[in-house]
Amino acid sequence: MAAFGRMGPLLVLWLAVCLSGTWAVDRGNFKTCDQSAFCKRQRALKPGQSPYRALLETLELTNTKLTLQLINDNNKVRLLLELYRLQGNMTRVKINELKPLKPRFEVPDVLINDPPTEPLSLLSQDENGVVLSLGADSQRLIVSAKPFRLDIMEGREVLLSLNSRGLLAFEHLRIRKDTQVDPEGTEKKEETDAANEPAGGEEEETVKEDEKVEDGMWEETFKSHKDSKPNGPSSISLDFSLPGVENVYGIPEHADSLKLKTTDGGDPYRLFNLDVFQYEVFNPMALYGAIPVMLSHSAQRTMGIFWLNAAETWVDISSNTAGKTVFGQMLDYVQGSSETPQTDVRWISESGIIDVFIMLGPTPTDVFSQYASLTGTQAFPPLSSLAYHQCRWNYNDQEDVAAVDQGFDEHDIPYDFIWLDIEHTDGKRYFTWDPHKFPQPKDMLQGLVDKRRKMVTIVDPHIKVDSNYKIHNEIRSKGFYVKNKDGGDYEGWCWPGNSGYPDFTNPEMRAWWASMFAYDQYEGSMENMYTWNDMNEPSVFNGPEVTMHKDALHGKWENRDLHNLYGLYVQRATAEGLIERSGGVERPFVLTRAFFAGSQRYGAVWTGDNAAEWDHLKISIPMCLSLGLVGVSFCGADVGGFFKSPSTELLVRWYQTGAYQPFFRAHAHLDTPRREPWLFGPENTALIREAVRQRYALLPYWYQLFYHAHHTGQPVMRPLWVEYPQDTATFSMDDQFLLGKDLLVHPVTEEGARGVTAYLPGKGEVWFDVHTFQKHNGAQNLYIPVTMSSIPVFQRGGSIIPRKARVRRSSSCMEHDPYTLFVALSPKRFAQGELYIDDGHTFNFDKQKQFIHRRLSFANNALSSRNLAPGSQFTTPSWIEKIVILGASKPSKVTLKTPDGKESLLEFEFDASMSVLTLRKPGVNAGVDWTVVLQ
Repeated sequence: MAAFGRMGPLLVLWLAVCLSGTWAVDRGNFKTCDQSAFCKRQRALKPGQSPYRALLETLELTNTKLTLQLINDNNKVRLLLELYRLQGNMTRVKINELKPLKPRFEVPDVLINDPPTEPLSLLSQDENGVVLSLGADSQRLIVSAKPFRLDIMEGREVLLSLNSRGLLAFEHLRIRKDTQVDPEGTEKKEETDAANEPAGGEEEETVKEDEKVEDGMWEETFKSHKDSKPNGPSSISLDFSLPGVENVYGIPEHADSLKLKTTDGGDPYRLFNLDVFQYEVFNPMALYGAIPVMLSHSAQRTMGIFWLNAAETWVDISSNTAGKTVFGQMLDYVQGSSETPQTDVRWISESGIIDVFIMLGPTPTDVFSQYASLTGTQAFPPLSSLAYHQCRWNYNDQEDVAAVDQGFDEHDIPYDFIWLDIEHTDGKRYFTWDPHKFPQPKDMLQGLVDKRRKMVTIVDPHIKVDSNYKIHNEIRSKGFYVKNKDGGDYEGWCWPGNSGYPDFTNPEMRAWWASMFAYDQYEGSMENMYTWNDMNEPSVFNGPEVTMHKDALHGKWENRDLHNLYGLYVQRATAEGLIERSGGVERPFVLTRAFFAGSQRYGAVWTGDNAAEWDHLKISIPMCLSLGLVGVSFCGADVGGFFKSPSTELLVRWYQTGAYQPFFRAHAHLDTPRREPWLFGPENTALIREAVRQRYALLPYWYQLFYHAHHTGQPVMRPLWVEYPQDTATFSMDDQFLLGKDLLVHPVTEEGARGVTAYLPGKGEVWFDVHTFQKHNGAQNLYIPVTMSSIPVFQRGGSIIPRKARVRRSSSCMEHDPYTLFVALSPKRFAQGELYIDDGHTFNFDKQKQFIHRRLSFANNALSSRNLAPGSQFTTPSWIEKIVILGASKPSKVTLKTPDGKESLLEFEFDASMSVLTLRKPGVNAGVDWTVVLQ
């Protein structure tokens, strides 16, 4: 690779190993649970009688919370339990050491505020426990004393139990006893004893200090890397039981099915942000991001568990119905099995405290709202970022960029963003340009401005250690680098060679980083240039598991405590920089590879370094569905696959799939052949062009879905069960999905497919093929013959979807173009939809209420547009140029009524064979009231 010339020999060797052979992930680089000392230790605990009991005499109940001490009868260490009833049908449970030797890490900056509480009331108490009221729907929280256990009930039904299997385990901080005497040891021992002195009324108990020291408690070695663990063992664990539940989802990021599998007999799902080179599919290994949120779903209820911990975390899932044969399940059904289905989940984290939010639903929409109230909603992106993005590692120079840009015009394929990877910089120094390849970046950017297009450049969080590099010098002089365990600047290998890693947990560092995006700081940048944060797990080529050492220090906290937060902080600082550079006017666009709970507030994510394989195309669907369920709607996968070279069939099918996923970007590895859309012959160019044009025509719908995601937390791309929560046939589906509630997409993801079988949900509903307008009944499996041009998409009867039929070179060029409304009637001849319009790129929609939001309704043979936001102020030159009504009857005449009282007859065409009525040129402005009456 051309980049090798400026890299050190160690880096060249690392890359040679990684890029050789099959490009497959080397599992040996990444730990299994057995190789992770705390996971192995915790998992050795088997379900049984818990050593923890609640000391009921310590109970205190205020208007906002209940506190209660727990004691471990094996070692006499005390914990403090805090219970909160939160607004919106949620319960928060916190467990910490009563008086730890030193503070334990509690995750900051993820919750958008201190969640508002509601009063807890004590219903009853005896020596066995207490019963609290959770308010609505006869919900109660039962605290059992010995052994300690929590049950949340509604009526007679147990919704969820904590520690019912006795797997609560809390490794208390302690003084190491197997080394030479610590000069402060006596004083610390006294502090420890004092911290665990009994409360009044409790029998005298002292902490037992003779606990066995096991391998990996105070230091641990993986391959050649030693983890010093200066604070010793500090892991935590808690089990949750979900009676009546067979389906759980979430905890991304994993390349696995949407419905999570049981982990009995294998590794748990791992949450630890890692740079995994060409990951495998159907594997619980950790990937680039970690969102510790799990949803449970049954036909009766949807709930969520948010485990707020940023340390390495493992999640075990077991089920009493898993592994039963089909015959066994049928026998249960015939005989009436008395066994209630149940899923048990166990969370294990290396450090921190137990801080868990139980979201009680009861509907999927409720859970999305509950989680959004905690961590915020999806950032509302600029409209152009929902269009098509063209990327590879790397476009060679300014001439290459211009040629690719021109190629899209010559082949009549729209695009909005072209991307530059690491080779555009001056020797991998971010915020710079290669002076030979990109000598006039503003000329290049202005060329894109002239075509109303944009650029994204990569800015990674590893900084070349180079005394001639301004960014490095400033970070070092300000003391903003992460430190190693000895207090010096932490350094590791990444693309530039020897690199420092800014401490993004430091708000001063983030503010400084944000300031670097100012136009007078980031030379050559302009308003149409946005940012990509890659490698922000962080990736450290010569580090343990290709990441940062756990004993590295972010201020006073170890990387072990907050590792999974790093990527969120990088994206946050970058997004804030893009906002600041515009004086707070422009919405940013920032793509990140690493993420955590709350990352949705700062931009988009993608699924990382996938491969040009059919399985990777298929897995992109459940990966993005999983992210949407836990708040991150703006998700996509590298179209075509990053590694390897796709066949033309795979490439076309990937474009067709990507066109219906939220983030739509083609990307490819440096060593793969070029794959711009016109390089595979005119037939394939035409197929790709059509897929991209379908995306552009649908941008008004995409935009209003993201507007709703921003306001409500509802996912843009969602599993069928979200809208059909009682339809058990949908619970395991992840080869098809819904966009909003009104479009159903079943991409073709099988090689050589001649047909697909799509499930159309909803008894009594109808679905219309968006290409042929053919009507199909719901609640059926529909076989659809396919050719290479087929993208099976259906519009729900009862919906109205706006489109723009005039596809131009970019979305910005279509800003004022007219709308076509597709009205799909339900069997009751009713339909409803929305139209949302704003300027597409500023915060004026929020700050100044400058937007149009209209309700579109068809009822009683009349289609009307009414204002949903009377207080808003915005005008548009766009108008309604066509209305297509599916499932219609032929009218004798069609009349348009406008607010000024005028009535006019509209021309129409009626296709009796398909029951499609087309109204041409109503000509009415998209932002005003109007009614079309069919007679």
